[in-house]
Amino acid sequence: MAEPRLAVRRKSRSSSERKRSRAPVQLVAASSPVARKRPSSGGEGPPAEAPCSNDSEEDMFGDYDSFYGNDSLIAQVDDIEHKYLQDKNMDVKAAGEIVLGNLQSGVHQKEQDNFSASKNVVVLKSDKEGACQMRDSDPADGNQELAESILDDLPSSQLLYFEKLEELSSASRASPLSKGRDEHVNSFSGKIRDPLSFYAGAEHRNRPTDSSSHSKCVLFKSESVKDHLKCAMTGNARAQTLQVSKTKQLKEAVLSEEIFVARKAIETSSLDIGPFYGLPSKVKDLFRQLRGIETLYEWQHDCLMLESLQQRKNLIYALPTGGGKTLVAEIIILQELLCRQKDVLMILPYVAIVQEKVTGLSSFGIELGFLVEEYAGSKGRFPPVKRRVKKSLYIATIEKGHALVNSLIETERINDLGLVVVDELHMLGEGSRGAVLEITLAKILYTSKKTQVIGMSATLNNVGDLQKFLQAECYTNNFRPVELKEYIKIRDTIYAVDSKTQNGFAFSRLLNFKYSSNLEKADPDHIIALVTEVIPKYSCLIFCPTKKSCENVASMVCKYLKKEFRAHKEKEKQDLIKNLKSIGNGTVCPVLKQTIPFGIAYHHSGLTNDERKSIEEAYSAGVLCLLACTATLAAGVNLPARRVILRAPYVGNDFLKKNQYKQMTGRAGRAGIDSAGESILIVQEKDKHLVQDLVRSPLENCYSNLLLELTKGIQSLLLSLVGLKIAVTHEEVDNFMCCTLLGVQQQLLCKEKNFSEIIKDGLEDLIEKGLLKGRISEKDHNSKSTLTITPLGKATYKGSIDLAYCNILYRELKKGLEGLVLESNLHLLYLSTPYDMTSTCSPDWMIYLRQFNQLSAAEQKVADIVGVPESFITKKASGQAIRKNVDNAVVNRFYLTFVLYSLLKETNIWSVSEKFNLSRGYVQNLLNSAASFASCLLHFCEELEEFWVYKALLIELTKQLTYCVKTELIPLMEVAGVLE
Repeated sequence: MAEPRLAVRRKSRSSSERKRSRAPVQLVAASSPVARKRPSSGGEGPPAEAPCSNDSEEDMFGDYDSFYGNDSLIAQVDDIEHKYLQDKNMDVKAAGEIVLGNLQSGVHQKEQDNFSASKNVVVLKSDKEGACQMRDSDPADGNQELAESILDDLPSSQLLYFEKLEELSSASRASPLSKGRDEHVNSFSGKIRDPLSFYAGAEHRNRPTDSSSHSKCVLFKSESVKDHLKCAMTGNARAQTLQVSKTKQLKEAVLSEEIFVARKAIETSSLDIGPFYGLPSKVKDLFRQLRGIETLYEWQHDCLMLESLQQRKNLIYALPTGGGKTLVAEIIILQELLCRQKDVLMILPYVAIVQEKVTGLSSFGIELGFLVEEYAGSKGRFPPVKRRVKKSLYIATIEKGHALVNSLIETERINDLGLVVVDELHMLGEGSRGAVLEITLAKILYTSKKTQVIGMSATLNNVGDLQKFLQAECYTNNFRPVELKEYIKIRDTIYAVDSKTQNGFAFSRLLNFKYSSNLEKADPDHIIALVTEVIPKYSCLIFCPTKKSCENVASMVCKYLKKEFRAHKEKEKQDLIKNLKSIGNGTVCPVLKQTIPFGIAYHHSGLTNDERKSIEEAYSAGVLCLLACTATLAAGVNLPARRVILRAPYVGNDFLKKNQYKQMTGRAGRAGIDSAGESILIVQEKDKHLVQDLVRSPLENCYSNLLLELTKGIQSLLLSLVGLKIAVTHEEVDNFMCCTLLGVQQQLLCKEKNFSEIIKDGLEDLIEKGLLKGRISEKDHNSKSTLTITPLGKATYKGSIDLAYCNILYRELKKGLEGLVLESNLHLLYLSTPYDMTSTCSPDWMIYLRQFNQLSAAEQKVADIVGVPESFITKKASGQAIRKNVDNAVVNRFYLTFVLYSLLKETNIWSVSEKFNLSRGYVQNLLNSAASFASCLLHFCEELEEFWVYKALLIELTKQLTYCVKTELIPLMEVAGVLE
């Protein structure tokens, strides 16, 4: 309802006209802005007191009344006042005698604020609730109700005014005046000639003598009620309107107070940690609402209460898969963000897990007032935006986390990072990614003494080395929420894994399933027998060595299942197929179309991200009861099952490692659903002795990969140390390298050469490549000879370019300046195609030739520029001998460029994967890698002035590769939450 506007006109009526035109009093302007009641608590403060109008202040009303005329609030109050103050029958002397009588009879304490005289005297009284009532001393007089109706609806500022009067009178009663009340009464009684003048004088004497008293409207002075109302309404009009609800204000006030208390508790290391581990109680409510977590496990409580955590020491904690490690990390992260007001970096191994965690923690960020920023693929800003109020949680892959730390060190903001959490810490020992993770952690530990590091893993053995490297305490526990029973199957016999027996196995049972001769041929490993014992009532995972094996197992199982399996959640399965069809732009994988009606699907990297997500959600909801998957699922998203079956003790062509075995079997048993979990490893007779060693062996040790991964490892580290000015002399570099995991394990790993010699050789190699400047020699080892980085070196480390390719990349960009073909984006796409994917590419030469022949003349010129002649492709396609020497890496890279070129034109992964006979997942992975590499290439070119022309081109290309939509849709895709 719209609020009435207060229109005004010139007041022209005489006093007699007002008397003749009296009407019942109505609060006609009660909903107007000047009469709106404002809360007296909250962020805006109490309402402003109504200033008393004087000569120095402008009267906002003057001699104007509202357009309501006789019915206006001010006019009616004025009428009531005139009626009673000018009544012919008013006996002033009698009124004075009644007042004096009240004072002398001892009711001075209660009645001083009540101007109670004859039936014609108006009395204003403030009750406990602060509501003002206008009462007539004669209850039979109808005008009492009129007065009450006015004062009951007065805005808060007027009500506050009457409360002030009561406070003043209460103060006067508490003064020495009450002590000698009789003397005061006697002394005043002789002087009174006019009771009204006496009362006004008493009121004046009871008021405080400070200057502020002149600004207050006192009702019983010569000023009328009308004037007071004008003053109060003026104050209301000037006061700011409260925009936020009082409930929301109170909630925010409680939350901020709890955060303040928790922060103080943590700063003082007090045992009083607040309502929820030093966090506001709202955090506990959010875990209950969003995660369904009511209470923590005992080990989680013990871990959070560790003295080392209270003292902000680094910590490594190791528990079996499914034990609840992530929840502890999230609570520690929230403590850092809310209580200590520091940014946090969380490093996760895979892009899919980063995206899952961003989604999961965004709700907490919205509710608790911090930002969640994704650093994966081409996403992420370097350096991150520095924010004054809100703190940020950066969730990053290993590579993006390294680039983020570099940018913080370079801008001298590394101390803003209060906490770094690393999931799957055992990845320190896994190839080039492990080397990058080690470099990242070493830099944080060396450059910031205020940043806490928390590492967690399910599979750690040599924890002592990692403790020394991270300067950390260690917490271990064998807790599992659900008991795990491990079995192996040889032929039709199942054995329990038992470390107490001589060979590690103990007989458990024989399989009870009747196989026909045809079924025996199709399923020699008895997978159907093992699966049908648990599905569809319970869930099951089958880990297969290869992607093709996953699809074959899923197809085989559904062929021999009974028709009853189709009836289980039939509608939900049809909805899943429709969803997959919409994801594939009308196309569904034939294998999935066949298996999903039985509640079965496969899960591997050949699926697109959206397909994987839909299948994972359907499995979690119980729509799918069986997944045939590769080992990547074990290290990825959390999808537990009642039974886990390992199809063979191999991952690809490599025999299973103990760490991998533990990760896969750890998926067995769902907390809160299953009483126990089972894992069954299917073993052939020839592998029996290898499996015996596997189950009895300890977990593999975690070793540094800095030496094995030379260009991504030690050389990359040495280059960035000098570039970031962390260490600029040979001696400083040596000191830093001793703080790495390689430095801790140097006696084990550096057998052929001395550790110092390895460092020296690495620096000399960088100088030789033109990435560093300076001199390194044995005699200069203890000198202060300074190393400096070249522009190419700086571009290499800032762009996170592999040192193996930096010189090749520079030459190709330089060559592009001489004749970059811009008729299409084919030439730019070739420069943005990642080098490290060429080794896994095996071109189909007929497809290669077909795609080449579809190029325009200008585009075919690109092939000549990069070094892929048409004659070479033609001969390869026709199977002829090749005499001309052509770089196979360039040929393979250009083939991948064709795939990307088709993707950007068609924007349909399905059609492109069919055209090039590649899996959908591989095509999508190529697209994501190209987007990430284009982003790195952009940073590389930004550091070299000669490549300024590439900057604008690469910005647009990175967006195209990131979103893979038509160019006109890119601005919309940049809006959060908008999908194609």
